[in-house]
Amino acid sequence: MTGSGPLAPLPPRWSWWEDGAHDGATNMAIDEALRASVRPGTGTWRWYAWRGPTVSFGRNERLAGRIAPAQLAASGLDAVRRPTGGRALLHHRELTYSVTMPLAAAVPWRAAYDAVNGILLAALRAAGVPVQPAAGGGAIAPDGPVCFDAPAVGELTVAGRKLVGSAVWRHGDTYLQHGSILLHDDQQLLQPLTGASKAPPPAATLTGSVPGVDAATLGQRVIAAVGETLRTRGQVHHRDAAATDGWAALVASHHRQFSDPAWLWRR
Repeated sequence: MTGSGPLAPLPPRWSWWEDGAHDGATNMAIDEALRASVRPGTGTWRWYAWRGPTVSFGRNERLAGRIAPAQLAASGLDAVRRPTGGRALLHHRELTYSVTMPLAAAVPWRAAYDAVNGILLAALRAAGVPVQPAAGGGAIAPDGPVCFDAPAVGELTVAGRKLVGSAVWRHGDTYLQHGSILLHDDQQLLQPLTGASKAPPPAATLTGSVPGVDAATLGQRVIAAVGETLRTRGQVHHRDAAATDGWAALVASHHRQFSDPAWLWRR
């Protein structure tokens, strides 16, 4: 699924970053800074967490008429609008990744999406997770149900239920993909916020898919498997973001966007 030849979507070199926990605006600012600073031939795979339960909304998801600012404030959830597409999801007990990389204009975004999901598919299976790509369903509109309500074609599932929720954004010759791999299913916390009459159907989880293994062990197993899968496809080195000239200023410039209520409530 990684492609071959001059249009292969995956770069030959990878920067690997196991980051810590941040608030929603900071996490999105870091990912957008990574996308904006993409270098030819090099991608970055970042793992990170959230300082508290956080709802993220898709870039073009409509909030007007669905969710009011007071309703969101009363929920007690941190909130952010992603630079990527897709629909609302609750980040809490999960593994969160981002992939940023160059993507030539001649390569369809779907090729990059399938290539990244191919790495995740191989790694999850190596970690003992009985995962399968969703075969049908097609694309799902950004104003539809919450993210984990149903899988779109190509998303990774266990027993027909979504395990990995992913969203993408392509800008010029750069590509960003976000993804959440659930350790536990907390998506029902979105029900009061979205006003849905019932909770979304249960999502697949790592702890439910590999019984008898604790969440921390499973998380490290999956992260290690992704790293090993990447190494079979190219060079991988650990990233030291602090050593990058101008990095703090670049993140700060994007943080202003993602912490701005005008961005959150843009639709």
